[in-house]
Amino acid sequence: MREQPTRRGALAAGVALTAGLLASCTSGPEGGRSTASPDVAPSGGSPTGGPAHEDIVTGLSAPWDLVFLDGSALLSERDSGRILEIVTGSGGAARTRVAGVVPGVKRGGEGGLLGLAVGPERSLYAFSTGEGGNRIQRFSLTGGSGSLGLGPAKTILSGIPAARFHHGGRIAFGPDGMLYAGVGDAQEPAKAQDTTSVQGKILRLTPDGAAPNDNPFPGSPVYSYGHRNVQGLAWSADGRLFASEFGQNTWDELNEIVAGGNYGWPLAEGTARRTGLRDPLQQWAPSEASPSGLAVLDDALYLANLKGRSLRRVPLSDTAHSELLLRGTVGRLRTAVPAPDGSLWVLTNNTDGRGTPRPGDDRVVRIAPG
Repeated sequence: MREQPTRRGALAAGVALTAGLLASCTSGPEGGRSTASPDVAPSGGSPTGGPAHEDIVTGLSAPWDLVFLDGSALLSERDSGRILEIVTGSGGAARTRVAGVVPGVKRGGEGGLLGLAVGPERSLYAFSTGEGGNRIQRFSLTGGSGSLGLGPAKTILSGIPAARFHHGGRIAFGPDGMLYAGVGDAQEPAKAQDTTSVQGKILRLTPDGAAPNDNPFPGSPVYSYGHRNVQGLAWSADGRLFASEFGQNTWDELNEIVAGGNYGWPLAEGTARRTGLRDPLQQWAPSEASPSGLAVLDDALYLANLKGRSLRRVPLSDTAHSELLLRGTVGRLRTAVPAPDGSLWVLTNNTDGRGTPRPGDDRVVRIAPG
């Protein structure tokens, strides 16, 4: 899950933050503008508006990821390179403030400031596009809740190939204390099958950026391969790793990830039933899904869908089935993150150049799935 072992001490403060916030609340490769009718459910789902939702903050510009730390929430904006802190002001009103700007972010296409992860010793990790390609950087955090700031950047992995599309960009610490990163194929599909390349892979790194000794390919950060564009990573309570992945024209995927597994791209898209390739748990037409962020909450997986404009719930006890929440209610969804109080915070993505912004977009929305 997105909550890391090093953050357990911050959960109580995070609950207080959420309570304060709620008191104030009454066509491209990645997933283009949706043409689906909001009252028609795609296969495997149900046409439900889902649970009640409420805005936490509004007025964001192409937000991409969100993490909780020390009683605050931090989010990334893709194009501005800013990291914003969500805080509670006088009277309990939620607002954002700039915690820092990641230096040298190069915006363009799907590139920019993407994934965030909270690491050991109050550090923040960021995946972003720079002049020399994509990189993962570590920042020490200064200040406390309401005044968080970024220390100097330390690049732990650089030279990740970048293109206009297919960056991947999601990072998360696993229950083993290692940093996992979804890296897209950077529009070179054949690289996804080349285990000497980081393109089209899920990487597994130590917090300092080295390849762990128990990785499946000795001396390599590659953990799994044959991916097109992974943008969701999450773990179940029993330690299973799941990933959401953008397909090309046929199937988007939900996969269970194993060390050294080959997930088929570009040899196959979706279920192939071919020796040596791992098939997805579920697949959907891109027009119905385009899944980006992935979260585990209680007994289910939640996929934030862009083209599908919905939050898909997949029970961990039956990963062949799913239901839809927020169907067409708030537009394109980029990220879903479990909050310390047991709710789910979801980032909309209507201002990224592919959506249809509504008044107040983009926003952080809170739902209580249960």
